[in-house]
Amino acid sequence: MRAATDVLLGLALAVAAMALPVLAQTAPPPCTKPVYLTFDTGHMGVAPLIADVLQRQQVKVTFFAAHEKTQQGDGTLGQHWAPWWKARAAEGHAFASHTWDHAYWRADATDAGEGRFRIRPSAGAQAGQTLLWTAQNYCDNLRQAARRLQEVTGQAPLPLFRAPGGKTSARLLAAAKQCGFAHVGWADAGFLGDELPSDAYPNAQLLQKALRNIRPGDILVAHLGIWSRQDPWAPAVLEPLIEGLKAKGLCFATLREHPAYRDWIGQHPLQLVALPDSRQ
Repeated sequence: MRAATDVLLGLALAVAAMALPVLAQTAPPPCTKPVYLTFDTGHMGVAPLIADVLQRQQVKVTFFAAHEKTQQGDGTLGQHWAPWWKARAAEGHAFASHTWDHAYWRADATDAGEGRFRIRPSAGAQAGQTLLWTAQNYCDNLRQAARRLQEVTGQAPLPLFRAPGGKTSARLLAAAKQCGFAHVGWADAGFLGDELPSDAYPNAQLLQKALRNIRPGDILVAHLGIWSRQDPWAPAVLEPLIEGLKAKGLCFATLREHPAYRDWIGQHPLQLVALPDSRQ
């Protein structure tokens, strides 16, 4: 009986040993030349197609979300799109604030006292108005988007933000850091051009430029739909861009792994408390 058991054990170990090389071959190689693909919110018309490409290519990205107007549903962070965000979280993507009202910094309001800013939201009840915000107002807007992201994804967003349009000042960045948010811009080569008019900047031209100029370590930026672009950038450019960068030996990582942000992320976890009006 013991002899038979020993034989079976030996066979099991032999099969396991044969399987190890196969497992080693299928394991993804370490990401040694990363780029950091990020998406800001938009009209969401192409969001399902973008998600399909990312899943097919096994690429993880970082999403910066504001509560913007969409082609379908009640806004980017509304109930209609909540299942979409939850599915992206399950796939391993990362999330961060883009301000709740997609609030553009216009100027430091030095004439109105230190720590005040002229802000123009492009979403929400005060869209298109130039407002005078305190640092606390801006921080509250950052937190509102982060809080809603936590609600819909089930995970804490990163203590990062991207100002709409990338427009900031030293004072604004300092104010945001005081309330726990470090700013993320993008590399010059990482501006993928999906905001540009498609008649002057066709998709083929944007793809060629990106493949020519992007280097390891670059942060890339695109959007989940741009209202003004007639020939949508995504998903037409997205998959050939990913495949082309992979062919050049580059790989993809979220901002959780970025050397300029990972220490900040580890040291400044966001403490978010749900508010009754966070979906308004």
